[in-house]
Amino acid sequence: METLGHYINGMAVHGAGARMLPVFNPATGVQSRQVAVATPDEVNAAIEAAADAYPAWAATPPLRRARVMFKFKALMEAHADELAEIISAEHGKVFSDARGEVMRGVEVVEFACGIPELLKGEFTENVGTNIDSYNIRQALGVCVGITPFNFPAMVPLWMFPIALACGNSFVLKVSEKVPSAALRMAALLKEAGLPDGVFNVVNGDKDVVERLLHDPRIAAISFVGSTPIAEQVYAAGTKAGKRVQALGGAKNHLVIMPDADLDQAVDALMGAAYGSAGERCMAVSVAVPVGPVAEPLIERICQRARSLKIGPGADRQAEMGPLVTAHHKAKVEAYIAQGEAEGAELVLDGRGLKLQGNENGYFTGPTLFDHVTPEMAIYKEEIFGPVLSVVRRNSFDAALELVNKHEFGNGAVIYTADGDTARAFSSGVLAGMVGVNVPIPVPMAFHSFGGWKRSIFGDHAIHGREGVRFYTRIKTITARWPTGIRRGAEFAMPTMK
Repeated sequence: METLGHYINGMAVHGAGARMLPVFNPATGVQSRQVAVATPDEVNAAIEAAADAYPAWAATPPLRRARVMFKFKALMEAHADELAEIISAEHGKVFSDARGEVMRGVEVVEFACGIPELLKGEFTENVGTNIDSYNIRQALGVCVGITPFNFPAMVPLWMFPIALACGNSFVLKVSEKVPSAALRMAALLKEAGLPDGVFNVVNGDKDVVERLLHDPRIAAISFVGSTPIAEQVYAAGTKAGKRVQALGGAKNHLVIMPDADLDQAVDALMGAAYGSAGERCMAVSVAVPVGPVAEPLIERICQRARSLKIGPGADRQAEMGPLVTAHHKAKVEAYIAQGEAEGAELVLDGRGLKLQGNENGYFTGPTLFDHVTPEMAIYKEEIFGPVLSVVRRNSFDAALELVNKHEFGNGAVIYTADGDTARAFSSGVLAGMVGVNVPIPVPMAFHSFGGWKRSIFGDHAIHGREGVRFYTRIKTITARWPTGIRRGAEFAMPTMK
């Protein structure tokens, strides 16, 4: 059985601890490897390596740091298929989805390559007589990323490329369910020329997280996961005096107006509700048909869902793969049973799905509920599986009110042919990311990702310019020079040395 360890100070560390956690292939239900839980000494070694490497890396000119990012970007592109296969084998998502995840992460690396421009400050001449004032952005120190199972590459890539480009060092703790992609990216960073100690990976569970949250050498924490844990991380980190961005759960709604292109709306719902088996924080889990569009919408979803190609991630023809673990499959299917018990109409039941050759895989088929009400658990809570709830409304105002009353505000979408309706929705909806005829409105790397309400804790969204602001702090300098300093003439073209 292959044992995965950690990556500390530029080297693979195989794990000295006796405690191991299983890693499964979700398509087969068979344990494929095991991952070591980092000991207190190993966590300390990772933090110490990052703290020791930080001063020299922070003093490295931004252009040199950008050149490392350029090389890392090229290596990520060259190894995209390899990384996608690693992700698919541990998470279960189909290969095309896994490769898309890698490339969306690479876009953040590409954004980080522009760090010399992004770190430029402001200058004001003569704020007083012969006095100038300017500001600069400087790195924070050792930063930590704590990331979920559903995006083993993309979510870490939302964090560490920008943190590193800004001059910070980094310790990454990924979900113990999907440890391999992070270790592979660490090796690629070293190949790109990143100095030892600047980037480290420790594996484990909540015990490792607790050590990272409370270590005084940590300056900032980035977290993506469920809302209860995000709130705990934010409270613990800020209490310890750290800068924290903590992204939590979601219950994303897609409103379908009577004038919408119904075929486009159904296409959108199929991918957004059932893609990646619903294990996305930007998955659409609530469809809100307005007025007479409800019946034809449900009929077409049923037709499409019944023909959905479900299979292991290694099957290049598959459109949806398994859930990540047996425990999560049981949790999702318990929600389906609860929805039935609460009185929702179960139109499609994905339970009991068995695939020939993969009978022990963690597969749950596409599930559809109709006549769901806001009081039901399947509406209120994040299921994180291929379960779509239909909540009917008779008007645009009632649909908007429904979306805005939910405790989560990660994303919201409207399908309509009317510009006034789209504008009113975009302006009035209480969500951080909004789609107009776009089913999964995940911002590009040069914008920022973040929700509202209980979908985020902290002032900063993730990646984009918000990421640069999070991973740096501003310093304003006011200066007066009574005498000038002159040097001899230089005739060579000045270059960065």
